[in-house]
Amino acid sequence: MPTKILAIDQGTTSTRAILFDERLDVIAVEQQEFPQYYPQPGWVEHDPEDLWNSTLAVVRGVLAKTGTRASHVAALGIANQRETTIVWDRATGKPIHNAIVWQDRRTAGICAALKARGLETELSAKTGLLLDPYFSATKIGWILDHVPNARGRAERGELAFGTVDSFLLWRLGGGRLHATDATNASRTLLYNLSTGAFDESLLELFHLPAALLPDIRDSSGDFGTTDPALFGGAIRIAGIAGDQQAASVGQVCFKPGMMKTTYGTGAFLLLNIGDERIASAKRLLTTVAYQIGGKRTYALEGAIFVAGAAVKWLRDGLGIIRAASETALLAGAADPDQEIYFVPAFVGLGAPYWRPDIRGAVSGITAATGPKEFARAALESVAYQTSDLSEAMRTDWTNAHKTETILRVDGGMAANDWMLQFLADILNAPVDRPKVVETTALGAAYLAGLAAGVAPGPDAFGALWQRERRFTPAMDAETRSRKLKGWHDAVARVL
Repeated sequence: MPTKILAIDQGTTSTRAILFDERLDVIAVEQQEFPQYYPQPGWVEHDPEDLWNSTLAVVRGVLAKTGTRASHVAALGIANQRETTIVWDRATGKPIHNAIVWQDRRTAGICAALKARGLETELSAKTGLLLDPYFSATKIGWILDHVPNARGRAERGELAFGTVDSFLLWRLGGGRLHATDATNASRTLLYNLSTGAFDESLLELFHLPAALLPDIRDSSGDFGTTDPALFGGAIRIAGIAGDQQAASVGQVCFKPGMMKTTYGTGAFLLLNIGDERIASAKRLLTTVAYQIGGKRTYALEGAIFVAGAAVKWLRDGLGIIRAASETALLAGAADPDQEIYFVPAFVGLGAPYWRPDIRGAVSGITAATGPKEFARAALESVAYQTSDLSEAMRTDWTNAHKTETILRVDGGMAANDWMLQFLADILNAPVDRPKVVETTALGAAYLAGLAAGVAPGPDAFGALWQRERRFTPAMDAETRSRKLKGWHDAVARVL
């Protein structure tokens, strides 16, 4: 019986394939970066063929590296960058436009017009989301309106829409299945959280034909098999989840009150709120955490649009570092008397502000400010934004429920000890880093393995989670208060 589990982690800047054993320990990893395209300020695109080709390359690479055949793999799971929108031709499988990435702000005017009509309250009640260019619905409409003949073709059923999971599933299965899971569907602004289905009135509002849409399935279940020609044999596809929900599963946040933050290009804090959705008073999102056996579990989510992207800017934009790993040493050596605040609103600010129209700023610089202080300010900005989200979540949830005070972290920036210590100091709460930091891929692998019968139930899986290090607060209350006030003053100036 095959026992290995393969996970595809298709992210915003790279694609990874990770092979796990039956204990969900990592056997091998392959990764490949791909280009980002910025046609105009605030616009972000990917070539869908880059997403597909990098996926093929890393899966084939990890199988070859380990001498693993398709017949050795019990199941494949997919985790994907969410909200990123692709429309393709059903007959050829070819995209009709570049993918519009979740960070893209080109539809801000459309969202503002809908808000002006007073529609956000009704939309939020149905979807748990806000009227923001972040989500897929207005991106789909933009493609249909800007690609010649696209709207007519969509209405005739000739085109398919999908987030990246759906596009990869279509290609992996040789065009046999057009489907997604509930976590990804819940990020489109078209999904009704109460019914668990796409909502006809929302489709009418955004002028989108139902013929475009994928089938919605459990996060752990049947998604067909890969085309045998791709990997030397068919592999069962048995799990799909948006990357942040997959990371929450990988961090075994199965109990209400547990929360995690994933630090990648952006950062996302998810709080498990159980099987009863609540509406946020602090402009957080209510979303599907996972759906297993037809049962939906919900989460509150706060999105930070720029986290690791701030470090990437230091490297690629300013050229003051050569590698992200340098930032911890630089930050530790920065002048403690310089209080520099960097508000990294490259594409606006996410929760709890939701201001796509503003741009970033650095305040407090002097002639003595240099690379060390910029590095520290970039890392601190991630912690400050996390603090904003944490406070909002506690307001929404803790009034009636007990929230765990420990934050579980993962993602690329979770390797930065300096940042995690500052995060614990600013939150005034412990921060736990797991032994397995590939939690996004781990969550996708677990969902696939669960459906295939080779992964244990949630309780047993939870027992496998191990902490690598805990960061505990060491900052005094006066310093914490002063630093947070400085951050909020800097944000207020940008706003």
